[in-house]
Amino acid sequence: MPPCKVQPEEYKGMSKERMMEIRRTNCNPVTMKITYYKRPVNIHQGYMQWLWDVDGNRYLDLFAGVATVSVGHCHPKVAAAAANQLQKLWHTTNIYMNSPFHEYCEKLASHLPDPLKVIYLTNSGSEANDLAMLMARLHTGNFDIITFRGSYHGGTQQTMGLTANSSYKYPVATSAGCTTAVCPDVFRGPWGGSHCRDSPVQTIRECSCAQGHCMANEQYIGQLKETFATSLPSQIAAFFGEPIQGMGGAVQYPKNYLKEAYKLVRERGGVCIADEVQTGFGRTGSHFWGFQGHDVIPDMVTMAKGIGNGFPMGALVTTPEIAASFAKAFHFNTFGGNPLACTVASSVLDTIREDGTQQNSLHVGTYLMTELAKLRDKYEIVGDVRGKGLQIGVEMVKDKASRDPLPTTAMSEIFEDIKDMGVLVGKGGVYGQTFRIQPPMCITKEDVDFFLAVFNKAVHGYMDRQ
Repeated sequence: MPPCKVQPEEYKGMSKERMMEIRRTNCNPVTMKITYYKRPVNIHQGYMQWLWDVDGNRYLDLFAGVATVSVGHCHPKVAAAAANQLQKLWHTTNIYMNSPFHEYCEKLASHLPDPLKVIYLTNSGSEANDLAMLMARLHTGNFDIITFRGSYHGGTQQTMGLTANSSYKYPVATSAGCTTAVCPDVFRGPWGGSHCRDSPVQTIRECSCAQGHCMANEQYIGQLKETFATSLPSQIAAFFGEPIQGMGGAVQYPKNYLKEAYKLVRERGGVCIADEVQTGFGRTGSHFWGFQGHDVIPDMVTMAKGIGNGFPMGALVTTPEIAASFAKAFHFNTFGGNPLACTVASSVLDTIREDGTQQNSLHVGTYLMTELAKLRDKYEIVGDVRGKGLQIGVEMVKDKASRDPLPTTAMSEIFEDIKDMGVLVGKGGVYGQTFRIQPPMCITKEDVDFFLAVFNKAVHGYMDRQ
């Protein structure tokens, strides 16, 4: 394991047994289901890309609290900014004027292209997406919203209508008017080829498309047109799309797909919404925002997670025109624009620039994907490696011919072994078949080499046991 200059404090808190007892008795019971491991990890302390458990074991964190810790756990610059603000003002409200709120709004707006300049601060990505649904319907005067199968846009009753993964849905009425289209997944979907996506690693699928032409893109756009023709009225409110699906397993679409989809949506009176909750703030490496890699400008951008490096915060950014149509009633958010949250988020933007984390995402992420592709070629059960920057998915399969998902039990075996060797990764995909790698953007090539050795050993060990 690569060295770390920080030594964790000795843990003197609650016992693991007592924590588990409280989790069973007093906590949301779903937390028992989502405790990832047979032997749960009890986190005590973090620093940059490292986490320590209560027993003093160190882990390389390649999941970042679900792509949330952007610049590093307890980053010294961000921690110092937060501590300084804590001594001045924790909370007021945007009924009053305070400098952190206004300074942050101006700074965030400077990172977005025109005309995306009006900012609504929220507490989470779900809240930002919920707000975007309301604004789109009010602005367009239409009701229906379209998104992709396999998407995740939040857990509120309204955003659950957008979320197209049964694991996150309850048998109750959610937002009406939400329609899902076929996800243009060039690995698992019906169409795909050898140079479809904007990634340093392409699929194992063959195609005879000439350079600059993509049969898969044409087929998936055809499916979208069919959805418009059969499942939606002539006028719609909005299209939601993650530039790269997060919970769906780092799924990427064919090049130019979003550009053509945006055109079709706007022809039907709808606005285009980019959900940048996981892809924003330089994570894709080549650009600050994921949508920029698709050469499109959305009408709204929603964001959270990396915006505050783990501090609970979200935002929606839109155009003056859409904002004006939303001013028909009072929209108020008690904690949105909290001065402490704005100070933290402002420091995160500064740190991304000062530390070069976007550039690091590009260089280290490309290296990681390229090396993972070698393991894909080595093992029959490693079906696909994809992503951009440090938004990476490794899809596991029974075999490459069928591309059927590797069973949950097998995924869990490999997952547990990776953890036991000192690395934390995530899981995703509709069938839980994809390892998600979305680390703090400060990881190094040395860290990557350590993970590659661990992943290779875990997969090899599983194959040997079969």
